[in-house]
Amino acid sequence: MDMSIVSAFLDYLRVECGLAKNTLEAYRGDIDCFAGYLAELGLRSWKKVRAKHVREFAVSEKERGCVPATVARRLVALKMLYRFAAAERLLPVDVTLAVDTPKLWKRLPRVLSPENVEQLLSAPDEKTVYGLRGRAMLELFYASGARASEIAGIKTGDVNAGLGVVHCFGKGSKERIVPVGKCALAAIDRYLLEARPVLSARAAKPCDLLLLSKSGKGLDRVRIWRLVRRYAGIAGITGKVSPHSLRHSFATHLLEGGADLRSVQEMLGHARITTTQIYTHVDKRRLLSVHRKHHPRA
Repeated sequence: MDMSIVSAFLDYLRVECGLAKNTLEAYRGDIDCFAGYLAELGLRSWKKVRAKHVREFAVSEKERGCVPATVARRLVALKMLYRFAAAERLLPVDVTLAVDTPKLWKRLPRVLSPENVEQLLSAPDEKTVYGLRGRAMLELFYASGARASEIAGIKTGDVNAGLGVVHCFGKGSKERIVPVGKCALAAIDRYLLEARPVLSARAAKPCDLLLLSKSGKGLDRVRIWRLVRRYAGIAGITGKVSPHSLRHSFATHLLEGGADLRSVQEMLGHARITTTQIYTHVDKRRLLSVHRKHHPRA
């Protein structure tokens, strides 16, 4: 089996989704278990897997004594793997679309308070080249709600300061235009004027990506993930903070401010409104406020 697809998937879960180490190890174990099952069938390629193989695997796991929750988690891991691989065009189709899975828990995202966001945005030392880059990166994250891979892929020409928008290319190379505020545009402009030329001059060949490393190459999503974690530590924010924390905060704070779910869906680049609806579970304070204001017996 080509395990590079699995490695790319686990990297996505760690960097983009911010999943804990134990969760990643569980998913890796689920996928390894499935790969072993396929090897027994003589299947050596993910492309040769069909929906029936996934279903039969679930049955075999149940028959060998796995509890329903474990079987369900294995199926969730496989569905996530194939959905990712199909979206990234590593596999031609998602064969698990025809496979039903029991409903399990919904993992609520980590959301930073507005105060924590301000602390995080102020963490970079803007007297340095790297601090200016860090401030521009963090401002862009919170202003756009973009994923780490999307931030890494933004080019200088994708930022339109005149219109106040940025072009993002999400899963499956789907393009969307997201508004960004004046604060983010100001931070990006200062970075472009004072910091990026310094970094660009170190490059062996020209790079049109917005965020550059110290060698003048584009920052990859793993490095971006580490920078966010580093600045969270400098800001003194406890708990795990990842690029996805800023994405979740972006969506939640918009809803708290009165934005409608469809608009947030479009800005996040979600294909289905049900994906965006998780934020309605996070926004409890707003629901309580609405209830107290409008219910006659509140």
